[in-house]
Amino acid sequence: MPEPPAATGGERIAKRLARAGLCSRREAERWIAQGRVAVEGEVLTTPAVVVQPGDRITVDGKPLPAPEATRLWRYHKPRGLICAERDPQGRASVFDQLPPTLPRVVSVGRLDLASEGLLLLTNDGALARTLELPATGWLRRYRVRVFGRPDPEGLAALARGVTVDGVSYGPIEAALDRRQGGNAWLTLSLREGRNREVRNVMTYLGLSVNRLIRVAFGPFQLGKLAPGAVREVPRRVIADQLGSQSGGRAGAHRRR
Repeated sequence: MPEPPAATGGERIAKRLARAGLCSRREAERWIAQGRVAVEGEVLTTPAVVVQPGDRITVDGKPLPAPEATRLWRYHKPRGLICAERDPQGRASVFDQLPPTLPRVVSVGRLDLASEGLLLLTNDGALARTLELPATGWLRRYRVRVFGRPDPEGLAALARGVTVDGVSYGPIEAALDRRQGGNAWLTLSLREGRNREVRNVMTYLGLSVNRLIRVAFGPFQLGKLAPGAVREVPRRVIADQLGSQSGGRAGAHRRR
């Protein structure tokens, strides 16, 4: 069911929950399936519900808090951590390592277990979803160490896009920085950021990735942030860089 025009103020229930900082939209859909969400006292059975600003919404019987002000953090993810909150295999998560002073946050995209570098965190699940979309067009830049000898023509061809095992990847800008023994350092810039995109494309070129560091996501840079460190992005920077994507909200704190 399509959402009504913005002028009505209506929005999907999953988006409302995400804007309140409780969860991502995907989590909200799971909560609804579990019967945890009610609107005007009626327990929802489907996320295909549009709510209005004055609707009384509860989660586990508790009133939905007002939408939080949008906040954003830069986090230097170390290797060996996953980006999911829970893992059936019991692996350590980035969310286990964050300072207890942070509110509940979700990651903007993910980095796999063996990858490291810049991970953006936000208390606004709807914003995270928007920034992850390829349509947003934010450039992701990576430093990549590979085993093997990169072929300049092969690297240049990535700018036209490539299909690997039936998956089509968009244009990738690839530059050879230096060779180091049997390894080489590359800088890759791409806009889609699909699951394991860099590793799959490097394998396609006959190269084996042994280190992968994300150094930039859109206008935000890893810089000199130490592994495991987290720094909040100033609110004026959020307003300048995100504009309408953040809904123009600023301020407010809430613990997890």
